[in-house]
Amino acid sequence: MKISIIGTGLIGGSMALKLREKGIADFIYGIDNDQKHINDALELKIIDAGANLEEGVKNSDLIIIAIPVDAARKILPGVLDLVSQHQTVMDAGSTKAGIVKAVENHPNRSRFVAFHPMWGTENSGPKSAIAESFSGKAGVICNKEESAEDALQTVEKIVEALDMHMIYMNAEDHDIHTAYISHISHITSYALANTVLEKEREEETIFQLASSGFSSTVRLAKSHPEMWVPIFKQNKENVLDVLNEHISQLRKFKSALEKENYEYLEELITNANRIRGILR
Repeated sequence: MKISIIGTGLIGGSMALKLREKGIADFIYGIDNDQKHINDALELKIIDAGANLEEGVKNSDLIIIAIPVDAARKILPGVLDLVSQHQTVMDAGSTKAGIVKAVENHPNRSRFVAFHPMWGTENSGPKSAIAESFSGKAGVICNKEESAEDALQTVEKIVEALDMHMIYMNAEDHDIHTAYISHISHITSYALANTVLEKEREEETIFQLASSGFSSTVRLAKSHPEMWVPIFKQNKENVLDVLNEHISQLRKFKSALEKENYEYLEELITNANRIRGILR
């Protein structure tokens, strides 16, 4: 199989490495606006050659779009304009309803499979790519009934090769659940980092006293805005819904402390401990 990766960074690069390792990819084209990403991906043997969009799409059996969700939404119709009925297009975006909506009436809509690998880090670029990144994680395929059977089977084969467990979901439900599970975590991390940076002016003190708990909590705050602002924009209503609930929960903790109601504070923490039975 010849594959084109549009976006040779963390996600696209990691997928390319794993698909090459599994023998799925005979040849991988890299398509990226950042020439340094292409150069790094070539040096790291993530891709076999750089290509422009038209060349890469024309010569590939599978096209993987692994760029920020706003850019993916813009480029997808043009990619579908170029494909034939034996080619498959998939994306790897963290929001799905917007991208599905963008091509709902496209004549080649059936060649596209909406996909989200539930993995990521705060790092970016080809040098951050890791072949085993997706192993054991969820791979979500959305609106599968809108994709051609052979295109769906191709993407299912890719998900299996990435060693992910498959979940099928409609795009709207996906965006609701990822707002709760993923997107709010990033906002909370950004907010906590800003809180500490505002209150603790001595960077050396932060470095010296920060525990592993604090470091793990704010790890996501290192994630790049060029990826996450589009995600929050595309999933605004769902993110606002969960953010309002999160603010409500913070107010409960604040009220318990202000009123010295430590019994209620214990109730809040005990209730939160129920997550132990869900996440092990």
